[in-house]
Amino acid sequence: MSVAQRSPARTRLLEAAESMLFDRGIRATSVDELLRRAEVSAATLYAQFGSKDALVAEVLRLRLADWQAVWDQHIIAADDDMSRLLAVFDALADYRDTRGAPARWCAFLATATELPDATDGIREILSADTALLTTRLLHFARPLAGARAQDLADEVLMAYNGTLVAFLRGRPAAPIETGRRLAAAAARAHGES
Repeated sequence: MSVAQRSPARTRLLEAAESMLFDRGIRATSVDELLRRAEVSAATLYAQFGSKDALVAEVLRLRLADWQAVWDQHIIAADDDMSRLLAVFDALADYRDTRGAPARWCAFLATATELPDATDGIREILSADTALLTTRLLHFARPLAGARAQDLADEVLMAYNGTLVAFLRGRPAAPIETGRRLAAAAARAHGES
């Protein structure tokens, strides 16, 4: 590929970070490795983002926007309250199938685990991801569980988090289907009580 056909340096840095950080680890991936993959200089990284942490925050911000758009599509396509609540699992399957090589599990949980004292920029994005999940699940739990909506939302969140962790363990064999089934059972139980 000629220089004229290459993606801009910023794009190459974001792509390199996306493809390396959440599978290999943020700390385990050196700035030099990112620079080699993106074919840019250290000066370019710092001119574009200011720091490796700022690059991580931007990759997470873009990923969150992309994830939310996929989830939005599945919510819109849902035709009843149960389907809207479980759309998070449909969106997860779609996201993993259509976004190239998926991370081993969840970029947000991986980052929170690896960087418990993250910088403000990273911490803001991690909080936004948590807020998106908890707010939406509570909203979609209300028609199904009424006064116990928070309990149902928490149970669905646990099933979702367990689904993500199952990708690391490799068991169960179909984690999304299993998580969805558990969440549906919780919703039915709240509807019967």
